[in-house]
Amino acid sequence: MKKISKILWGIALIVVGGIFALNAFGITDIELFFDGWWTLFIIVPCLVGIFSEREKTGNIIGLAIGVFLLLCCQNVLGFDMLWKLAIPAIIVIIGLKLIFGAIFGDKAIKMIEASRQNGDSIKTGCATFSGQNLNFDGEPFNGAELTAVFGGVKCDLRNAVIERDCAITATSIFGGIDIFVPDDVNVKINSNSIFGGVSDKNHRPTVPGAVTIFSDMTSLLVGGGFLSAVSGIGILLELYRSKR
Repeated sequence: MKKISKILWGIALIVVGGIFALNAFGITDIELFFDGWWTLFIIVPCLVGIFSEREKTGNIIGLAIGVFLLLCCQNVLGFDMLWKLAIPAIIVIIGLKLIFGAIFGDKAIKMIEASRQNGDSIKTGCATFSGQNLNFDGEPFNGAELTAVFGGVKCDLRNAVIERDCAITATSIFGGIDIFVPDDVNVKINSNSIFGGVSDKNHRPTVPGAVTIFSDMTSLLVGGGFLSAVSGIGILLELYRSKR
């Protein structure tokens, strides 16, 4: 993903530099500083993020806001219409994200239900206005359901016995979930984040023939999003890879 991001930024800079050069030689007369040119600082990063990042909801919302602002600066729309259109657009984007996430991204949920029907033990962890540490050293691990609401959950699987493919569902609302997995397993992430985030730290290439942990992660921030961003308090579901 980082490689794609660098390529897209490189192309953007080459285009801008080329326009400046052509204008300097009088070959073209392209006005870069048009009305609302500053909105490109919103539009371009969000556009790059859509193609280079796993989680796209925030970038789509940012792109919509940037385009609305540009249209207002170009007098295509009035600024009074901005709030009338932007808020419904954001709500629709979030709704579509939830719908498509539920339809196409529920492999982990189905796996957990199948494991339950087979009589497997599914671990659960829930932290509400509190913290919870889950350690599975030497224990068979068949899957887990983790929830953090105004709290935090730490799930350590580095020394767990993982013999076959399994799944983890994690939901964080105004909270955080840290999942530590060993190096010799593969991890596939499906994320549904709304004003939140999911990150895979120290991601490594796929290990051929290794078991896979399928994860369905949802991070949700309902209200207070701006305050949380300013104060540094946000939602982050993180996957760490660490040796056994």
